[in-house]
Amino acid sequence: MRAARSTQAALMIYVPRVPFLPYFCASQSIIMRIAVNARFLLKDKLEGIGWVTHELLSRMVQAHPEHQFIFLFDRPYDESFVFAGNVTPVVVAPQARHPFLWYTWFEVSLPLVLRKYKADVFFSPDGYCSLRSKVPACMVVHDLAFEHYPRYVSKLVRNFYKHFTPRYIQHARQVIAVSEYTKQDIITQYGADAGKIQVVYNGARPEFKPLGWEERQAVKEKYTGGHEYFVYTGAIHPRKNVLNMLKAFVKFKRWNRSNMKFVLVGRMAWQTDEIKELLEHMPYREDVIMPGYLNVDELAQIIGGAYAMVYVSLFEGFGIPILEALQCQVPAVISNTSSMPEVGGDAALQCDPNDVEDIANQMNLIFKDEMLRTKLMRQCAPQAAKFNWDESAAKVWNILVQTAASGKKRKS
Repeated sequence: MRAARSTQAALMIYVPRVPFLPYFCASQSIIMRIAVNARFLLKDKLEGIGWVTHELLSRMVQAHPEHQFIFLFDRPYDESFVFAGNVTPVVVAPQARHPFLWYTWFEVSLPLVLRKYKADVFFSPDGYCSLRSKVPACMVVHDLAFEHYPRYVSKLVRNFYKHFTPRYIQHARQVIAVSEYTKQDIITQYGADAGKIQVVYNGARPEFKPLGWEERQAVKEKYTGGHEYFVYTGAIHPRKNVLNMLKAFVKFKRWNRSNMKFVLVGRMAWQTDEIKELLEHMPYREDVIMPGYLNVDELAQIIGGAYAMVYVSLFEGFGIPILEALQCQVPAVISNTSSMPEVGGDAALQCDPNDVEDIANQMNLIFKDEMLRTKLMRQCAPQAAKFNWDESAAKVWNILVQTAASGKKRKS
């Protein structure tokens, strides 16, 4: 018993913020303790999954102040992520950014923490779960890119995903897919029970909105010397297909004597040697601007000022940057694969991401045909309206309630 307690103490550091209350009934409702995997809430480093986590949790916490949320971090957290007084942040060791440490965090540390805080439900928005915990789990699956493009993932990471992901999906009481494509992919790849997979779309933050003419001019002056530009936003790695985007831009420039620029926003991630080499030797390199990682306000400005978004990733479970562009009334050139047509709808031109000429043709078409571009812009608002963080958070909350209730039924 003493050994177990010392192990538990070594595995976690906790900082309670609100006292834990016993269950009670009020207006026929029961206080729930919702434990949340908050590993991707990283100050100034929020990207896809991090933003999804942020947007869902900030809304649910504030919409349900009577319930208690235990945010489980794997490193010291920023206070800005403690969204309200009903959040108890807990730092759980070890820092989990490697397959061996993922296993330790989810299968050794996490069950102890969930038991200590008497969680009624565990919500994991990053595609992981805990097979050794009996707490009812609801997990979000963003994509199964490693099944389709295994070469872009290291062998160790790929083996971890291929071994554990189907087991996580089987173990979870409820699975949330971020698109219809992802839901069908889960069913096809793993023969998963369609009945426990629910689709909840991502959204875009309110900062992403149309800019006025003067605002657009100011953004262009700041980043491109006053010239029009295509924009790509997201981490830079092979699956995002940046190589083909740049090659297509070279073709576009050769076809058109224009001052059009290409702004690539995002951090250099992994397997970027080919991209760096191309950038070093490519024609029209002076027309490619790379401002790096930007905060959300700067990102909204640079997307809102663009002539068009170019987002021809090889594979996406959703593709939030496409939606951010549409919400800014900026049309897009997107891939005709995976979930991207689902997000872009009639406000985007589609192309084969493996065909450089096709990408260049669509960039050329949206540049040359002003009537087409205007038509696409008119479709941006109705297409973007299909995706809403408030609605998504409400749906996730209902799924968590169902998940917790399933645990009560099994106990009884």
